[in-house]
Amino acid sequence: MAVVSCFALGQAMAQELKTEVFSLLNLDYPGLEKVKALHNEGKDAEAAKELLDYYRARTGVKTPDINLKSIKISKTEQQWADDALQHTFFAHKGYQPSFNYGEDIDWRYWPVKDNELRWQLHRHKWFTPMGKAYRISGDEKYAEEWTRQYIDWIRKNPLVEISKDEFEMKGDSKLKGDAENMRFAWRPLEISNRLQDQTTQFQLFLVSPSFTPEFLTEFLLNYYKHANYLIGHYSDKGNHLLFESQRIMYAGTFFPEFKDAQMWRKSGIDILNREIGVQVYDDGGQFELDPHYHLAAINIFCKALYLADMNGFRDEFPKKYLDTVENMIMFYMNVSFPDYTNPCFSDAKLTTKKEMIKNYKQWAKLFPDNKAILYFATEGKKGELPAYLSKGFLTSGFFVFRNSWGMDATQMVVKAGPKGFWHCQPDNGTFELWFNGKDLFPDSGSYVYAGEGEVMEWRKWFRQTRVHNTLTLNDKDLETTESVTKLWQPDGDVQTLVTENPGYKNLKHRRSVFFVDNTYFVIVDEAAGSAKGVVNLHYQMPKGKIANSREDMTFVTQFENGSNMKLQCFGPDGMTMKKEEGWQSTAYRKKVKRMNVSFNVRKDGGDAVRYITVIYPMKGSADAPEMSAKFKNKKFDEKGLEVEVKVNGKKQVLKYNL
Repeated sequence: MAVVSCFALGQAMAQELKTEVFSLLNLDYPGLEKVKALHNEGKDAEAAKELLDYYRARTGVKTPDINLKSIKISKTEQQWADDALQHTFFAHKGYQPSFNYGEDIDWRYWPVKDNELRWQLHRHKWFTPMGKAYRISGDEKYAEEWTRQYIDWIRKNPLVEISKDEFEMKGDSKLKGDAENMRFAWRPLEISNRLQDQTTQFQLFLVSPSFTPEFLTEFLLNYYKHANYLIGHYSDKGNHLLFESQRIMYAGTFFPEFKDAQMWRKSGIDILNREIGVQVYDDGGQFELDPHYHLAAINIFCKALYLADMNGFRDEFPKKYLDTVENMIMFYMNVSFPDYTNPCFSDAKLTTKKEMIKNYKQWAKLFPDNKAILYFATEGKKGELPAYLSKGFLTSGFFVFRNSWGMDATQMVVKAGPKGFWHCQPDNGTFELWFNGKDLFPDSGSYVYAGEGEVMEWRKWFRQTRVHNTLTLNDKDLETTESVTKLWQPDGDVQTLVTENPGYKNLKHRRSVFFVDNTYFVIVDEAAGSAKGVVNLHYQMPKGKIANSREDMTFVTQFENGSNMKLQCFGPDGMTMKKEEGWQSTAYRKKVKRMNVSFNVRKDGGDAVRYITVIYPMKGSADAPEMSAKFKNKKFDEKGLEVEVKVNGKKQVLKYNL
């Protein structure tokens, strides 16, 4: 049991009968007849008891998040629940061990000036594990402590008014006291998180003696404040708006007794039906151009469908909605690697195979006729692979070269699309390359989001264009990220992608990628325009031992046999090579060292700077071939390209005409 001071205990346990809740409820709702009669007689304490009995007996509303007949708790969740008894709260997996928030809980404690740490504290991730621990063990201490913490949060986090910009830290950050706290405790995304999760917590704790009629009125009044505030303060766009609208659906569906419930539910459905057409391109890509948030958006749209199916309003989502979700799943399937993980472009995190198989199994229920989804849901035991190998998503600007769908595949995913908003990094032209079970060119990732001091410095480091597999001018971030696809040819012995990005004032970057004989890649980078400075071609190497030579501009990985590569860059006279310490992050606040490499050429006039890079994947380092490459067209040509490449003496002419 938590050791809490008598004063704090008294404060937290001071539950009050909130009679104003009856004015928020539709007392003519079926089943509330006795509640209405008692309230009309002025017997609100008895009405609250009757209302609690009603909810304990209610069976007509369901959510997909919990099955009360089969409650399971993991060791991790049990630990969160037990730690929470001592006010050690799991707020963020990037900050472990978790921080203790004091005997008298300090909801404004900010041990590290990372905004995410403080925002996510107010998502109360330990509340649901406490509920599971209570239902499995029957130990009332979990329910007692939960009700204390719930009331304590209400008392110490008052709802006040601040400007919308302040929630995303866009204001002058001079707010103090309750107004400063509002930015974290009542940000719309956190409100929506609580709206959804509290439907599960309500179900888990409802049977507890600690869940008193007085507590019920506190809970319902607080819940109403959440939904009512969110309705008027939705985020402007992006995944935040999707989360908020899907979760306001939960509010309107789970508590139909509120007078505003139908309006909440309709608001959420209307936004989802609208935003799926706004945020998802015609090729299935979500407009933040981040695989992690693309996956999140799929599951937001699907979760709305699961809730609709369980409560009988699927017909409020048109066929186009379903078709778009299916396109999104196929997009994600294509850009993912054979081990079910996704590239870590932009702010993406690394998924796990276990997590993704669970997702595919859920998606297979929604789309039973899609044989490809079934294939990935069953790890190939059922269903069928897509009939194609390489695939381009021209609107979103994602392109996939592959010679197989299996673990032994050679697969490159290129990212070169339109502007992609906050989570999208200025990385146009970058790529990841998988070969025979290993990602040989992993993206740098994101590491952290936003905050103060060191947190923000790391945020900026990982967002830099120069820490991606692409081209810069003077190592500076891209000024424009509006790539245009000039050519996509995904078939035959030589598959070709040509993409072009304006990049900088008076300097555009054309990248041509050739996948030759389903075996190796030739990347031609051309920086054309009147801009002057140093043109830098960047490659981020995988972690591990890599032999390199400045004389012939080569890098050869020296990993265990199975998955290795040789990279050789051919550029103009005077090209230099620079090696720097780099980083890779696949999870929040987790990073490992690796090598960043750049090939650098001074551009003094109007002539384009042009590079040819040959990347040859091979199982063993000893298999690294001899390579050479040269341009056949002597200058940059808007209409086409021709290069000659030799690998172990075999000549290959690669060309295109636009």
